Amino acid sequence: MRAVVTERQGTPVALNVSYRTDWPDAHRPGPGHVMVRTLASALNQMDLWVGRGVPGLELEYPRISGCDACGVVEALGDDVEGAWLDQRVIVNAAIAQPQRVVPDDPPARHQAPEYELIGEHHSGMLASHFLAPVESLAPVGQNADPTQAAAFGLCHLTAYSMLVTKAQCGPGQTVLIAGIGGGLATAALDIARYLGCRVAVTSRHQWKLDKAGALGAELRVLDKGQDWSKEVRAWTQKRGVDVVVDSVGKPVHLSCLKSLARGGAYVTPGCTGGHDPTTDLRRIFWNQLRILGSTMGTKREFDEIAALFRAGRLRAAVDRVFPAAQASEAFARLEAGEQCGKIVLTW
Repeated sequence: MRAVVTERQGTPVALNVSYRTDWPDAHRPGPGHVMVRTLASALNQMDLWVGRGVPGLELEYPRISGCDACGVVEALGDDVEGAWLDQRVIVNAAIAQPQRVVPDDPPARHQAPEYELIGEHHSGMLASHFLAPVESLAPVGQNADPTQAAAFGLCHLTAYSMLVTKAQCGPGQTVLIAGIGGGLATAALDIARYLGCRVAVTSRHQWKLDKAGALGAELRVLDKGQDWSKEVRAWTQKRGVDVVVDSVGKPVHLSCLKSLARGGAYVTPGCTGGHDPTTDLRRIFWNQLRILGSTMGTKREFDEIAALFRAGRLRAAVDRVFPAAQASEAFARLEAGEQCGKIVLTW
């Protein structure tokens, strides 16, 4: 089959990515699994991590990454309901792992799920066909645009879990999204606007701010390395924002904290700019801030965002679309941070 293959670990990642037409075909799906014929796949920061090497995870190369796709169910495992055949679907790449069972453990009701990821721990969706658990599927409608659907899943799931489940964001609140441009940030903008929130964004690039404005961002701050929290607080009449979404990390962390209202939530799904920022514990405890980490999301959350997609209430921002044969060029665009929205490959 055809596949986009990371041939070896190293940087730049794009130089190690190839389009192959001789990759072994996917196996027949086993119990609880289906085979999906891919219509479109989308890239994520995770694909770069797979190319660079994931700390603490032994990966074998060459390998197929990819944790976002839209495709058609083409074959079923023996115990899979026949109604799934020929359905156009997206896939929740996050596979929840069984929780440990040890006699002295406390009740686990507050314990966050542990995930393995299709495309990272397991062979991924950057291929003409792939296997997936049927419980990870969600229908998008037989007439859904596969480019839009492929760009939607993982980032909207993560952003929805952050804003709705964890930060408990609601109508009329204000949300700051640091470093607008990536798929997660643009998904957060889409969901915040759907929730009825006013949104502020930052970026080092004016053209990304302009695109964010077209997507509904009200305040757009050009980040030149300054402490831009005063601009954000002025926008809220010095109150501060209710929620900050920060996937950048180190360079903007303090400005994000200073932008929050008393009792506000700082939510991080990643740290592309560095994981070890200088913080301010005094501000955290005195203003009773909530510091929340978030990664991916549950099946319930995935089903909810898929329903909103089918209803036309949420929509992914697509940066550029490449034929799968030009995957190396697509990876280079992602690696350089030149995108605003998701980069999609068509099959």
